[in-house]
Amino acid sequence: MSLSVFLLEQYDDDFVAKLRKKLIPEVDLYYGEEIPDPAEYEILVAGVPEEKHITASSKLHTLIIPWAGLPTRTRELLLEMPDVNVHNLHYNDIPVAETAFALLLSAAKYIIPIDRRFRHHDWRPRYNPYPAVLLNGKNALILGYGAIGKQIAKLCKGFGLNVKAVKRNVEQKSDDVAEIFSIDELQNLLPDTNVFFVSLPMTPDTKGLIGKKELGLLPDRAIIVNIARGPIIDEEALYNELYSERLIAGLDVWYHYPRTQEARRYHEPSDFDFHHLDNVVMTPHLAERSDKSSAMNIDSLAEMLNKAARGEELPNKVDPQRGY
Repeated sequence: MSLSVFLLEQYDDDFVAKLRKKLIPEVDLYYGEEIPDPAEYEILVAGVPEEKHITASSKLHTLIIPWAGLPTRTRELLLEMPDVNVHNLHYNDIPVAETAFALLLSAAKYIIPIDRRFRHHDWRPRYNPYPAVLLNGKNALILGYGAIGKQIAKLCKGFGLNVKAVKRNVEQKSDDVAEIFSIDELQNLLPDTNVFFVSLPMTPDTKGLIGKKELGLLPDRAIIVNIARGPIIDEEALYNELYSERLIAGLDVWYHYPRTQEARRYHEPSDFDFHHLDNVVMTPHLAERSDKSSAMNIDSLAEMLNKAARGEELPNKVDPQRGY
């Protein structure tokens, strides 16, 4: 029995050809910007579909979001369509974790401002150095202990950090890498946190979760790494703490994104001047990128679609009510 799949994401022909090679014969794959005619697909692969993409096929039962997370627009749409099952792909957990650690190390050692000065042959940072932070023996707290958070924890352990993690539903108090705490204990954990990773989904409950009070609980010289979504941390409160030079940060996610291709050439990511601060490392939401990302995406998507065609239970189910 065949399974009809519509791939709405804008992948190129090479990506689709490689994906098809990994699919079992029972999977019929359609792709492109136009809805197939007739629209009889059972699975839609799309991150931010429009209502017409969901309603066009009366046979649709599953939406696969080809990354981790649930975009706000998609969540709002799905709340009106409770019969559609939603699943994520988690192929990007290792690349995102590596980028999170790259941001951490760059921020902790002030690599960017030192590099910027040394390109002008300025040796003074060697003799009057920036106050680099030693990570070994410090305390790391990971807010959001899903696939990405667990990969971050492994890297932390390798660098000699003491690892704690916070998640909404705690099934066990620890694993091989981290002590695990409930979200209700977050404020009690922050005063002893030297490295604070934010890696949880943005939902109505998590938007603005980290505000002036929470940032104020962090000790001086604590490093914040956000690879989740910008608005989880209050924008103004974060800027003020960084402007005062009390905290340090590595930020991959932001508050304003370009809406057109032309705007990508120049678009301010925040209402505040983070780009003037030497204690901040900034990247434009590219944590999942790597030389293996495309292949990992293909493998993960193929595995998911093949499972569906065989009638097996699909992993990484998302609850639109909760937002993750």
